[in-house]
Amino acid sequence: MAAKKKVEAPKNSFPKATEKDFSVIVKPVITEKSMAKMQNENKVTVRVSPTSNKTEVKLAFERIFQVKVVDVRIVNVHAKETTRGTRYKGSIQGYKKAIVTVASGEAIDLFKE
Repeated sequence: MAAKKKVEAPKNSFPKATEKDFSVIVKPVITEKSMAKMQNENKVTVRVSPTSNKTEVKLAFERIFQVKVVDVRIVNVHAKETTRGTRYKGSIQGYKKAIVTVASGEAIDLFKE
């Protein structure tokens, strides 16, 4: 009798990313604080669409970057009034951002070509 071949499934087999996933995650937030969290605590900060929730962000992040997400925190960054010099008034637009904790042992390269 012939021996059966064992078929091993990939460790992290996530479905392919859809167009909606790319509309949920807008772009990464690149600051000194977010880069320090990325290196030390395995957390990635991204700007997300204003209508998205934690579940959508988690699923989209797992599908796009093919990593296991442990936790998602969402923050609404409020708009701020500003001046350019003493004369010109304006405002900095508010947005919604998510701080995504990736499982230990996995890494994300946001700057690949």
